Amino acid sequence: MTTTMTQPGADGARPSRATMKDVARLAGVSIKTVSRVVNGEPGAGDAVRQRVLAAADRLDYRHNHGASTLRRKDARSGIVGALLQDVGNSFSAGLLRALEDALRGAGLSVLAASLDEEPERERGIVADLVARRADGLVLMPASRRHEYLISEYRAGLPLVFVDREPHGLDCDSVTVNNHGGALAATAHLIAAGHRRIAMLSDLHDIETAVQRRAGYRAAIDAAGIAFDPALLVHSVRSEQEAAEVVTRLLALADPPTAILAGRNIITIGSVRALRTAGLIHQVALVGFDDFPMADLVEPGLTVVRQDVRRIGAEVSRILLDRLGGSIAPPQHVVLEPSLVLRGSGEIRPGPQARTR
Repeated sequence: MTTTMTQPGADGARPSRATMKDVARLAGVSIKTVSRVVNGEPGAGDAVRQRVLAAADRLDYRHNHGASTLRRKDARSGIVGALLQDVGNSFSAGLLRALEDALRGAGLSVLAASLDEEPERERGIVADLVARRADGLVLMPASRRHEYLISEYRAGLPLVFVDREPHGLDCDSVTVNNHGGALAATAHLIAAGHRRIAMLSDLHDIETAVQRRAGYRAAIDAAGIAFDPALLVHSVRSEQEAAEVVTRLLALADPPTAILAGRNIITIGSVRALRTAGLIHQVALVGFDDFPMADLVEPGLTVVRQDVRRIGAEVSRILLDRLGGSIAPPQHVVLEPSLVLRGSGEIRPGPQARTR
C-alpha cells in the first residue's frame, strides 16, 4: 500500500494527529477492536487486523504507548534504561551498542544516560525511569551503596549491574576480572625486563580502579620489586591530566621505563605525553580497555581488552530472562579480559635503566 505524507493546510497550520477513533471509522470497526490490534491483544481475526493496520498506515496513525501503559497496569513500556558512566567514552558507547543490538529483537528500546560518577545524578535518573515505568534497568553505578533500589527490586523491577558489583543489594551483575587483567599486564611488562613501572589510575574509590591497582601491586610484589608510591598515581580523570602526570613522572631522577594506564582516556593522554617527549619508542605502555584506532598508532597499543559485545550479550540475556519471568537466584557473571599485544607493551627498557 502506498502511503502519502500529509501536508500542512493552506493556512500553514499543522494538521492534527490521527486518533484511534479515526482509524476505527476508516476500518469500519469499533475503537475497542483498534485498541486490541495496536496493543497486540487477542480478539481480532486476521482479516480485521489487516484492515485496521492498513487504515492506521493510511492515516499515519502512531500509537501512544505511554497512554496505553497507564491504562493497563500489567503492560510494559518497551523501554530499558541503561545508566552508564559516560556514553561518549568508547567503552560505554560500545556497551550501549551491544545492548541495543541484543534487545532490539525483543522489541525493547534502550534509553541511555551518563552518570559522570555523580551518585545524586544516578538516583535522580533512576527515579525518573521508574516513574516512566521502564521495564528494566542496566546500571553502571556511581553510588557506592545500593540499598535505595531494594523496594523497586522487590516490586519486580529487573536490575542488572554492569562493570561494577551491587553493594547492599543482591541482584544480577556482569563484571570483568579487573584484578587479573591488571596483574597480567604488569607481569607482561616485568617479563620484558621493566622494574620501574608506573600506573595511572582513576578515582581512588571507584571499584574497578581499586581492583586494577590491586592487580598491579600483586604483580610488583610477586616479582620482588620494591614498590615506589611515587609511581602509582590515582584520581586521573582526563586525557590532559594523564599527559601532565606522565610528563612529571618522566622528569623524575629515576623515571619509569613502562606505564600501565588504568583506562582508555588515560592511555590516550599517556601517548600524547610520550610522543611530545620523544619517548614513544623508548617507554613501554599498556592500556586497560581497547578503543578505536589503538592499532593504528605507531607503535600499536598493547591493551587489556574487555569483550564489550560479550558483556552486552550477557547483560541482555539475564535481563530478558528476568523479563520472561525467571525467579532464579541472582547471577554474578565475571568475564576474563585478554591481553592484546601490538608493540607498545613489548618495548624493553633501555641500557640506561636502573635495575631494582
